[in-house]
Amino acid sequence: MTFEEILPRLKAGEKVIRSGWGGAELYVILVGAGEHVGKSLNPYFLIDVEGEGYTMFTPTVCDLLAEDWIIVD
Repeated sequence: MTFEEILPRLKAGEKVIRSGWGGAELYVILVGAGEHVGKSLNPYFLIDVEGEGYTMFTPTVCDLLAEDWIIVD
């Protein structure tokens, strides 16, 4: 799948990953708008990395153009 195809799935709360990564990356999720210490938070991506936990995820140009995105159960 392309990034354009998985973006609505991310917005619907599904987990996705690129099959071509093949490393410790488990999945990417979209965290919706929220609040922290009384200030608004914009939506952002998190990636779950085995042994490390969650970290912020910013897709690269290669990620945006890739066609190997898959949905994770």
